[in-house]
Amino acid sequence: MIVIDGLPQRQIENYRDQFGADGFARFMEHGAWFINAHYDHAYTVTAAGHAVMLSGANPSRSGIIGNEWRDPDSGDGVYCVADPSASYIGHKTQAYDGTSPKNLLVETLGDVLRSADARSKVIAISGKDRGAILPAGKTGTAYMYMSGSGEFASSTYYMSAHPSWVDRFNAAKPADRYFKSSWTALLPDSAYRRGPAGALPPAGAELPIMYGAPQDEAPGVRFYSSLLQGPFGDALALDFARAALTGEALGQDDAPDILVVSLSGHDYVNHAFSAESLPSQDHTLQLDRLLQAFFRDLDTHVGRDNYIAALTSDHGFMPTPEYSRSLGLEGGRIASGPMLARINAGLAQRFGPGKWVMGLSANTMALDRALITRQRIDGRALAQQARALLLTEPGVAAAYTRQQLLDGQRSAEPLFEQMRKSWHPHLSGDVQFALKPNWMFGVGNRGATHGSPYDYDTHVPLMLWGPRWVRAAALSDRVGIVDLAPTLARFLQIAPPAASEGHLLPLAAP
Repeated sequence: MIVIDGLPQRQIENYRDQFGADGFARFMEHGAWFINAHYDHAYTVTAAGHAVMLSGANPSRSGIIGNEWRDPDSGDGVYCVADPSASYIGHKTQAYDGTSPKNLLVETLGDVLRSADARSKVIAISGKDRGAILPAGKTGTAYMYMSGSGEFASSTYYMSAHPSWVDRFNAAKPADRYFKSSWTALLPDSAYRRGPAGALPPAGAELPIMYGAPQDEAPGVRFYSSLLQGPFGDALALDFARAALTGEALGQDDAPDILVVSLSGHDYVNHAFSAESLPSQDHTLQLDRLLQAFFRDLDTHVGRDNYIAALTSDHGFMPTPEYSRSLGLEGGRIASGPMLARINAGLAQRFGPGKWVMGLSANTMALDRALITRQRIDGRALAQQARALLLTEPGVAAAYTRQQLLDGQRSAEPLFEQMRKSWHPHLSGDVQFALKPNWMFGVGNRGATHGSPYDYDTHVPLMLWGPRWVRAAALSDRVGIVDLAPTLARFLQIAPPAASEGHLLPLAAP
């Protein structure tokens, strides 16, 4: 399975004529391409999407409600894959580093597979810890890029020491070959700038980009970290996947294996420059060429007729508010601190002094439960008032209280079902909300983000290839990313993950 972090469906469609013959086109021309595939949950972020893919469970079941959230009782921060009991192998582990799937409450496809046959291997690789750990599940093995060294490492949750093939890969220092290299555009400048007529391209988003500051005489932390923003980090992840194919002898016996490669660069590029920028368009084309080379090696190592390939993304990406406004659409940026200050001031007028809203928690407002108890305040009334105040803020589209989400009586109201699928009763805050289209949290006028329930964030590629199993077709039925896990389970002739909410994708046998 290939995951392109932060790739909206519109980019696949917009740049189709610029792809090579056997990257994305392998799926689009010779596989099953679901052109109307969506996430069902509202808060579309990296961890939530990666948890859905191979579990078939929305955040309301998986417990992965965001990249991070607050403990509802204490207010302490929780990182989705943090686990103080596990540490990186051979690398320093900082607080909130991702080291295990402890917070994942459901099983994955790989967990079911390994339960059925212990010989099966499940390997997940990513530039981000959460991009590897969540698809790997409880019984697979995750390897993540170490931005301080340019190496890949696992954690003590999975093993006490790396296998020799990992040590050999890291000892060769493959990241160093990109020191003082430039990311240059694949095509002439005239091939870019494909936005709608009248739209303003993002400022400052140009190529080439040099990796390695002029004053740096040797690779260091700054250089290794920078590789994640662009094609070189993705090339390294695919090289590590090649090493895993050989080192773990994947696909070499009659026990099926799962290899997940989550390529993180596109998300970093889109955050920095936006999906409407020249670097983002070129990065999509760079990914296409990288995939083409990787598939060629898979064909050689495993055999072209011996594997199924799936490709998707964990979320899409919104255009910048400035880009949207240049098209005559409403949009803007919201400073969360002043917004929460206004809401707390309004709550204080009715309920007395205090910071009643501790802060934001995975697109919810977390109320201070200890303060509510001390002041003997009606928590439901406080939440209702917090919701009312939030809905007066510019850019806020909808909000629902804990009680409303638990009651489930508002399914016909705007965005309610999507927001309910993002909300977990034991983990989420007390007022779940969504911003209006083309609005985002942030200040300034640079960069973009994701995390909304709108098509630009929910609509992502979903493609399958494997001529022995999948007939070539472009399919327009609306499907969910939750449908991927049960479909792959059918191919593997195992049960779908227990918490899966998906259905079989409407595939025709070849």
